[in-house]
Amino acid sequence: MDGSQPAPRTGVVVGVLALAGIVVSLMQTLIVPLIGELPTLLHTTAGNASWAVTATLLAAAVTTPAIGRLADLHGKKPMLLVCMVPVIAGSVVCATAGSLAPMIVGRGLQGIGAGLVPIGISTLRDVLPPERMGSAIALISSSLGIGGALGLPVSAAVAQHANWHVLFWAAGALSVLVGALIWALVPSVPARAEGGFDVPGAVGLGAGLVCLLLAVSKGADWGWGSGTTLGLIATAVAVLLAWSWWELRSPSPLVDLRITARGQVLLTNAASIVVGFAMYASALISPQLLQLPKATGYGLGQSMQAAGLWMAPAGLMMMLVSPLGAKLSAARTPKTTLVVGSLVIAVGYGTTVPLMGSTWGLLAASIVVNSGVALAYGAMPALIMGAVPLSETGSANSFNTLMRSIGTTLSAAVVGVVLSHMTTRFGPYTLPSANGFRTGMLVGCGVALVAAAVASCIPLRRPAPEAATPAPDVALPADAPDRSAV
Repeated sequence: MDGSQPAPRTGVVVGVLALAGIVVSLMQTLIVPLIGELPTLLHTTAGNASWAVTATLLAAAVTTPAIGRLADLHGKKPMLLVCMVPVIAGSVVCATAGSLAPMIVGRGLQGIGAGLVPIGISTLRDVLPPERMGSAIALISSSLGIGGALGLPVSAAVAQHANWHVLFWAAGALSVLVGALIWALVPSVPARAEGGFDVPGAVGLGAGLVCLLLAVSKGADWGWGSGTTLGLIATAVAVLLAWSWWELRSPSPLVDLRITARGQVLLTNAASIVVGFAMYASALISPQLLQLPKATGYGLGQSMQAAGLWMAPAGLMMMLVSPLGAKLSAARTPKTTLVVGSLVIAVGYGTTVPLMGSTWGLLAASIVVNSGVALAYGAMPALIMGAVPLSETGSANSFNTLMRSIGTTLSAAVVGVVLSHMTTRFGPYTLPSANGFRTGMLVGCGVALVAAAVASCIPLRRPAPEAATPAPDVALPADAPDRSAV
């Protein structure tokens, strides 16, 4: 049969998984235009309202490693569908919420969907021929930026011109559509991992992450030297050490730390933390610069909706750049792409400092930063999957996603400290100063250079014999074309 026939089928699978990634990442930015109004809408304080954001972060971090392991044990398609269930339920809960408690519950449920992206990337290794994997991984990785880019302007427009509950009804409808597409079009692949699910490991990792991320994300509010913050950090260290001890002795660990300790995996995960940090600095600073009044002398005076539109091209650039990253990885190695991507991020931050005085200048610098992020995010899953057996791809990719999440959380804390300490008075208000924003950008530049240095030290290893075997038989219709002809 003509070898060109499998392309539409694999193209559809990649398209569905990319759409799923966009919808899941959309959940992260969906609420941003409402943050300032949440205290009024939910009849609560600003401090309490911030839990509607924190809940999503914590739920994503705690559940992603467990979902990855379950995907290895029970199959990736079932877990892709499972991920969509809480997203749909959470959207409905938020759409009907009129107070803080249901909003927090709904946002937490939406956060569970974050596990879908690493499982989707892992699925590619099972269903695509090797020559197509690089570009597909890059595209799905870039879906994170695309969802974020679309989320801000769309959410701002809906929030401005319609009832805010419409945002979550629309999110629920999109999630139902994605679930139906996954069920109908993504093929089933036999599970490869053996053993059981490590319940104590999942509980231990979840508890340690909750303590760590709460301390980092809420430290500025509670005080970095407060007993609550320091107590949570100490508890996190103790729990995660105990978790590591357990994982090394468990016959079926949640995360195989021996595989994670391999040089290629270990340093890729380390680079992921730093790249996640560098990426998020721009996402924190640019919206503030765009929306501060022009009367400050450095603010750009844009509305929330206009600011979202100015940021959208930078996110969409990730889709355009991702194929270039795949070609660079194929011509050289994913390690080279990760180094180049980190250096491009550093250049973007460096150009932001002189260009941040105009909307066009900030847009140009943001496009450069996000181009580097696209290169780096497409390379990291390829490096991980090139160093782990097929039976561990879901778990390994999910753990790598967790590392990026830790990086973004640290970025929010560090940049938040910089902006809160370098301030200026504007009438009755205290605002971050121009020097504070410049310092935040320079921090992003420095961290991106660290990421490039870490990435340059990644030792590449030959794929394990399992990794070189043909993809397993996939549950396709009986008349499906033979993929080996590709």
